[in-house]
Amino acid sequence: MVILFIIIYPISQEDIHMSRRRAKLATVTIQGVELIDQVIERVKADPTAISGFCGDHPLETPTPMPAERLATLTFPSGKPLPPSLRRWLAFDTSWLAGFEWFDADENFAPRRLNQIVTDEFEELWGQMYEPIGAKADECFLLPGGSDSRRIYAVTEPDCLGEYPVLVIDTDDLPYVAVMYPGFDVFMADEAGLDGIACDFPTYEGLFDDPRFAKRLREHARKLFNGRPSIEIGDEEWGFTDLEA
Repeated sequence: MVILFIIIYPISQEDIHMSRRRAKLATVTIQGVELIDQVIERVKADPTAISGFCGDHPLETPTPMPAERLATLTFPSGKPLPPSLRRWLAFDTSWLAGFEWFDADENFAPRRLNQIVTDEFEELWGQMYEPIGAKADECFLLPGGSDSRRIYAVTEPDCLGEYPVLVIDTDDLPYVAVMYPGFDVFMADEAGLDGIACDFPTYEGLFDDPRFAKRLREHARKLFNGRPSIEIGDEEWGFTDLEA
């Protein structure tokens, strides 16, 4: 007699969410505003599409920014909004407001990258990221990560006029990488659009995707001397007071 044992492993909410978002690396070639338009259509059809693996950030009732205000809106530095973000704000402001993008007067409220690290983790971590904050001094938090965070950095625009989404990681040595070429690709990933890879094996995985590699390399060149990522101690990181 042969006795078979079947072991059933519990499936976490994060596993379910990532499996729902897992893409077939295939067909999506559009970027920028056209890609955000697809995200918007996905969210209209399913408000939970960008709710995160815990399901705590659905977009049930979009709140558009008034057109007359959006027409002249810039970041506090004076830099222009990228096309994808401008299109998203015409659809909704409330979802980003949930990540403290705006102050009480509904104006942009950017932080230096190291300040976001301090607010999300602790002051010591923030101090180690101060040299990166000097390069990325107009940033906004985005969802995602446990020991990591996704951070929208208004630095220099790429060929589509888009700014990068960086990732910082505190699991081991302080680390930062260019993870997405812009708000457009980040949101497409967040919404789980078919044809956008969301399960790349490393933070730098999209550098291997020919659709996005050119834009990613532009950001890497401007931020990290061409490197996709850097760690504390690398020449491109710079000097911290902790090393004095």
